[in-house]
Amino acid sequence: MGKKNDVMSLEALGEAADCLKTLAHPCRLRMVQMLLRGEYTVGELAEACEIPSHMASEHLGLMRDRGLLSSERRGRSMYYRIAEQGLESIMSCIEKRFG
Repeated sequence: MGKKNDVMSLEALGEAADCLKTLAHPCRLRMVQMLLRGEYTVGELAEACEIPSHMASEHLGLMRDRGLLSSERRGRSMYYRIAEQGLESIMSCIEKRFG
């Protein structure tokens, strides 16, 4: 059993909880799962989630604003990629438990 000083601060755990809340949506989890395998456009992610592009943009923007994703405009398309490498571990846990 760990000592009291081995636990994270409540402030840090609050940030972690906020991050997990951001991910706690089936479409966002699918987007992360896909983006861990490569870059995708908003349209491609929207299609995979069976939602309109504007809704996909909202989900992606929320995750980007949290620092989980980054984006790059190329021509008329916006491409997204993973910015937070810890997402790979989180998704691995989810896939093992629910996959």
